[in-house]
Amino acid sequence: MVRAFIMVKAATGETKTLSETLGGVDHVTEANVVAGDFDVIVEAEAGEVYEIIDSVSARIRELESIVDTKTYICLE
Repeated sequence: MVRAFIMVKAATGETKTLSETLGGVDHVTEANVVAGDFDVIVEAEAGEVYEIIDSVSARIRELESIVDTKTYICLE
């Protein structure tokens, strides 16, 4: 099982709605609103790395209220 954390910057005023939407994306196990450089931290799990990359590029980054993302694949 591959795990990843995706840091998400949201458009102004969209954080709460975006975190709820992200919770329904394939392979997403959690989406938490946070304070700091990013607005939402998403935890994702999948059988293969490419499944997480596909979810980020084809589903998460396509959402209009997302300004930027950074994806961190867990090494352990």
